[in-house]
Amino acid sequence: MIPEGDMSGLLAQAQAMQEQLLNAQQELAEMRIEGSAGGDMVTATVTGSGELVGLVINPEAVDPTDTETLADLILAAVRDATNKAQATAAGKLGPLAGGLGGLPF
Repeated sequence: MIPEGDMSGLLAQAQAMQEQLLNAQQELAEMRIEGSAGGDMVTATVTGSGELVGLVINPEAVDPTDTETLADLILAAVRDATNKAQATAAGKLGPLAGGLGGLPF
């Protein structure tokens, strides 16, 4: 059994961590992270939470007879941006999420 004084401190700590987590999630949602492919022929922009919010295709990348390559470049740019967003999120949320594992629940 946890003494009552310790429980209130633990609850306050958990509430502070939850607030930090929510703030970090909000920051990530507002971040814009770019990824590219084909030597910047295609650039994708995602939020820190991974939502695709922009796509720029250099006109030189457009070949009407080869749409498959363009599709590959788009996928690669989106993957690049998403991977960067995931790494950013892990760096920002990792310490907070890791702290939750220390709670005695």
